[in-house]
Amino acid sequence: MPESKTKSEPKLNLSNAATTDAAVAAAGAPIDEPKPIRLPKEAKGGWWWGTGRRKRAVARVRIKPAATAGGEQQFTVVMTDKKRKSIEKYFAEDRDRADCYAPLKITSTLAKFDVFVRVDGGGYMGQAQAIRMGLSRALSGYDPQLELALREAGFLTRDAREVERKKYGQAGARRRFQFSKR
Repeated sequence: MPESKTKSEPKLNLSNAATTDAAVAAAGAPIDEPKPIRLPKEAKGGWWWGTGRRKRAVARVRIKPAATAGGEQQFTVVMTDKKRKSIEKYFAEDRDRADCYAPLKITSTLAKFDVFVRVDGGGYMGQAQAIRMGLSRALSGYDPQLELALREAGFLTRDAREVERKKYGQAGARRRFQFSKR
């Protein structure tokens, strides 16, 4: 008695069998080809931009080649249109200043750029790390060959750790109110 519902067997296309075997063999082998280097981004009004975030801090960084070759580099935090501070005056801690200068030191471009930063939110440490990430993104947009050194140092990776929120019925995120038996 013939079955009404039969399983259909997959059809083999023999003309593509040779190319399929080559593709399977190639897919199983490790690929050692380096990632192609992308082209530099176009400057917007002579500036390269990068945005960095850490905790609640957001830093909008813009860089341009330094106006004077052997002169003083500008690394400025812009607070309002008329109020600006240098990194040395804005950050009191050496570790925060070191975070800001780290991408320039790693890529050996310390005196080659003027850097302007607008930073909002967070504390000083979060702001410094946001500036580090934004500056790294701007540098990799300027010259994509710098991206490998910045990525190996971990400056292009967003640190996604955030403060855990406070829960209702508790004193904090995990802290409970004091328990009294009597």
